[in-house]
Amino acid sequence: MSNIQELKKVASQVRRDIIRMVTAAQSGHPGGSLSSTDILTALFFSEMKHNPNNWSKDGKGNDMFFLSAGHISPVFYSVHARSGYFPVSELATFRLLGTRLQGHPCPHSKLPGVHEAAGSLGQGLSVAVGAALAKKLDNDPNYVYVLMGDGESEEGQIWEAAMFAAHHKVNNLIAITDWNNQQIDGTVEEVAGLGDLEKKWDAFGWNVIVANGHDFEEILGAYKKAKELAKAEEKPVMILMKTVMGKGVDFMEGTCAWHGKAPKPEDGEKALAQLEETLGDY
Repeated sequence: MSNIQELKKVASQVRRDIIRMVTAAQSGHPGGSLSSTDILTALFFSEMKHNPNNWSKDGKGNDMFFLSAGHISPVFYSVHARSGYFPVSELATFRLLGTRLQGHPCPHSKLPGVHEAAGSLGQGLSVAVGAALAKKLDNDPNYVYVLMGDGESEEGQIWEAAMFAAHHKVNNLIAITDWNNQQIDGTVEEVAGLGDLEKKWDAFGWNVIVANGHDFEEILGAYKKAKELAKAEEKPVMILMKTVMGKGVDFMEGTCAWHGKAPKPEDGEKALAQLEETLGDY
């Protein structure tokens, strides 16, 4: 799927899934899930080479995706279900005790699409670097993608992994930062500050692309350019996607208030009224 209008339809449904999941569970993280929806919709439904029917934990024969910011599991589960990894109806079990859709994706649940436990912030990039190196050793031409948050990028392990990946020329790795400038307690700059992210990743030896994370043409263009750079240069690629926390729901946008706060039923209804049902609710 590459038609922009079709991607917009999928993204609207994914946002509805997110709101319905966290409202029903009265638990979860809607803000970052909504800000990264367009990024992952474009990745799973247009860019990434993957087949739910031959998925394996070792990722052979497919591109691989790692979610580093594991708390935004609602968007992770929605794009996987809508891609065919498991029944869409299973989204109704989000965060229920004993189900496969726990608050953070974990491999012991045996859920297709989950390569590693996501939740301890800062670790996903390191795991993705290892997976990318393994593909190079196996002469596997496919790519490894990883999504992290900008607040998460205050973790030191991110930068250790960044140095390692550049040093070892891991050019089959495409990392993405959901650059919404919000985290649990305030703006990223208020909490700790990251300085100039574009210059910082460049200084760490990466190719860097900046794009609007809510414009599908820009998103798809960034993915295309990332692959071109990866083939031309022996460097990993970072795509800094500028986004809005809570995108798509007016009272959630641009604030950290909905980082980890579930809407009350009446707020959930207000949110759903702003999002078109396009593929059918579960």
